[in-house]
Amino acid sequence: MSLRRLFSSTLLAASLLVTAITASAADDLVWRGDHATGRALMDDLAKEYSRAKLGKITLEPFSTVSGLDAVAGGSADLGGSARGKFAQRGEEANLNFVPVALDAAVLVTHPKNPVRSLTLKQVYDIYFGRIKNWKDLGGPDKEINLYGIAAPLDGVEYSLRELVYRKGNQPVAVPRLYLNTVKLEEAITLDPAGLGLSTLANSWANKGIKALAIEGVDPSTRSVADGTYPLYITLYSVSRVDSPKQAAIDRFLAFLATPPAQAILRKHQLIPYADASDLVAKNEQRMDFIDARVGRDAVASAAIAAGSTPPAMQSAPRAVLSSKTSIAPTAESTQAARENLARIEAKKKAEADAQKLAAENAKKAAQASASPTAAAAPKAQAAPAKKAVAAAPKKPVAKAKVATAKPKADKPKAEAPAKAPATFGNVSSGSPGN
Repeated sequence: MSLRRLFSSTLLAASLLVTAITASAADDLVWRGDHATGRALMDDLAKEYSRAKLGKITLEPFSTVSGLDAVAGGSADLGGSARGKFAQRGEEANLNFVPVALDAAVLVTHPKNPVRSLTLKQVYDIYFGRIKNWKDLGGPDKEINLYGIAAPLDGVEYSLRELVYRKGNQPVAVPRLYLNTVKLEEAITLDPAGLGLSTLANSWANKGIKALAIEGVDPSTRSVADGTYPLYITLYSVSRVDSPKQAAIDRFLAFLATPPAQAILRKHQLIPYADASDLVAKNEQRMDFIDARVGRDAVASAAIAAGSTPPAMQSAPRAVLSSKTSIAPTAESTQAARENLARIEAKKKAEADAQKLAAENAKKAAQASASPTAAAAPKAQAAPAKKAVAAAPKKPVAKAKVATAKPKADKPKAEAPAKAPATFGNVSSGSPGN
């Protein structure tokens, strides 16, 4: 550990120790939010917060909007949300969204359903009502029973639509609605033809449902961390900017940065936001990839069809393959990583071979033009033999032509500039304008 990090950790620990001594009932906090965030994030955090004598947090899980409105109205101090701020709601204007962790939006079905993976385009078409039967996804000839959350602007549902449609409040065709993710998962366990949306943190330990891979990549902390699973989302802690309990709220936010709190996040398959700076920086690339897969950007779609892969996988293909091989050597996502590495290495070899050939041809052309035979060619023109006149310069010219034309044919085509994407809900403060 660096001296700077050690010093910062020491100061943080000292601060928490002082606040623990001074904490009182007046500093107790009320948390309200969606069930997904409550179950995945807050249960264990509230217990640890109390155990450390930093204060008491009362949990009231219900829905995203109910939590945000309770915080805005003052009946709750903290809110939990799996989406950022929705700028069109005046009730959220005075709220501060602080990113806490990364989770994954996960499509879940019954374990007996033979379908294992969906493409982003299939997800796009399913929610638009264009794909209605499992046979169109490689499954049985049964209608897809699509489940969703009834509460408006639910965090997980909003975040998925923000990714797939670039519009968090996009209307979709979901006929079966439940109050929260818990009830939705219960329905899936009873329905082999069911399909619904949950999160990695909620679904990973539930043996009654099966999480589907997206683009052949299984949802996991590893695939979220390396960016190969495209549907990762941000979980937020929300409070009023003018809260009368700001000191207690600041204490809770400081607690979230401590090793015990971050260990709790990781235990629930979450990635602490402080560890996700690379993913946040690559968000626009991630959105370009999704745009291409769903057909929103024709230029990018052509590049994907030609064999392009997610930027995070391109950045370290050998490392990605190594990690996937160690976990699941026969999985579809591992094979995809293996093919990606082979494709990238073949492309690099072709480029190197083209450059080498160009250099060799240029060298031969230079040698030919400077040779004694070439210098003597004008004298040969005095002879009546027309054949000699044509033959002398012919050979060097042919070589020069090879030197210029061949590399040009082998040179990879430059990709067209990607369409400038919208921001992903502004990973730190929500999605303005949707």
